[in-house]
Amino acid sequence: MTTGASLDEIDHRILDLLRENARRPLREIAGEVGLTTAPVQRRIARMEKLGVIERYTVQVNHGRIASGIEAVTELRFADDLDLAQIMEFTAQIPEVEEILTLAGDPDALVRIRVDGVEHLRQVVSRLRAGGPIAGTKTLVLLERWTRP
Repeated sequence: MTTGASLDEIDHRILDLLRENARRPLREIAGEVGLTTAPVQRRIARMEKLGVIERYTVQVNHGRIASGIEAVTELRFADDLDLAQIMEFTAQIPEVEEILTLAGDPDALVRIRVDGVEHLRQVVSRLRAGGPIAGTKTLVLLERWTRP
């Protein structure tokens, strides 16, 4: 059983600031939490070592750089597939950006990015043809909001 890392209020505030902007300068973070840069740097390094901070990434607004469609397709499987089989089956399709397996109905949600409606139809057809799919439901995303 994995135990959670012990974080104090300052650690949580540092995480909040990094969620808002992972490129925020240490000096700015230090000023926000009332410490100097050296202890902030040590705290971040500790959280990285503990696996609390796994990676730093960028969030791209695809709507600003290219036309295209982002959609979520619900998958319901006819047979009892284990989670690894679901992941393996859907990860083979390059347009699939994210796979969420669920406890309940549907069995999985697949986030897809395509060039247009015809491309979306082709990808959903590939999903349906590639495994024991009992049903799908595809929803097109209009806008996205993510908690910082």
